[in-house]
Amino acid sequence: MEILTIIEQQLLNGLSLGAIYALIALGYTMVYGIVLLINFAHGDILMVGAYSAYFVLTKFGVTPLTLCASFVFAMTVCACLGMVIERLAYKPLRAAPRLNSLITAIAVSLILENGVRVLPFIGPNPRQFPRPAVHNISFGNFSISNIQIIVIVVSAIMMIALNYIITSTKRGKAMRSVSFDMNAAALMGVSVNGTIAFTFALGSALAAAGGILFAFSYPQVSPTMGMMPGLKAFVAAVLGGIGSVPGAMLGGIVLGVAETLTKGFISSQYSDAITFSILIIILLVKPTGILGVKAKIKV
Repeated sequence: MEILTIIEQQLLNGLSLGAIYALIALGYTMVYGIVLLINFAHGDILMVGAYSAYFVLTKFGVTPLTLCASFVFAMTVCACLGMVIERLAYKPLRAAPRLNSLITAIAVSLILENGVRVLPFIGPNPRQFPRPAVHNISFGNFSISNIQIIVIVVSAIMMIALNYIITSTKRGKAMRSVSFDMNAAALMGVSVNGTIAFTFALGSALAAAGGILFAFSYPQVSPTMGMMPGLKAFVAAVLGGIGSVPGAMLGGIVLGVAETLTKGFISSQYSDAITFSILIIILLVKPTGILGVKAKIKV
């Protein structure tokens, strides 16, 4: 019975952590699905979002109103940042070899990290992230904290909203058409540049939300805080099927559960190793991911 209780608790913890990974992974998979670019600066956009919320909450305190305001402010800041990065760094290289864009993405990541380090009002040192007081709610043999409830509920709302945008709005239909065939979409009157910019803005906004939720769970912000969750979210996107929105959601949950079960039954020291081992296994066994579809190229 004790083992079952531990499993239930770790599955709950994994759902909370996996929801964060899924939010971040959605940005990776949407951008890749349209422009075939792995945006390695995505984790650092997460960091900018967390810092944006940090300044709002330290200035006005932690209340339900300021929490909502911090999400709106951080998501707006990161959406604008995502569009600026796309316009200045990625758009000029859209017709260049993919390696050029990949190197540029790594460079943008380093610029964001080190740029934040030298800002006088931030600096290189970690800071305590303000969050609501933690309260545990017991259900039988396991418990859930109010922070985990916030993470799961907010993540679910964001994913439902994203699904609605993609499936039921004009912008979403444009995103799907551009991802299917960019040239044909342009001939049909779709604004390709506008759609790509919107995709970057939407993915960056989700990264900001993921960054805030990550800072809620691990209440500390630093210039390098986005590196590891960004990499793990990339693994989640590949696991679910890079380019597949449902795959990113599924991959995030699977990865979060695998990580918490590793911490609960093996050792927290092996959690990162297990994460990247899963990536290697998936690339060897099913390179397209769980929900990915093998592309057919006509020659």
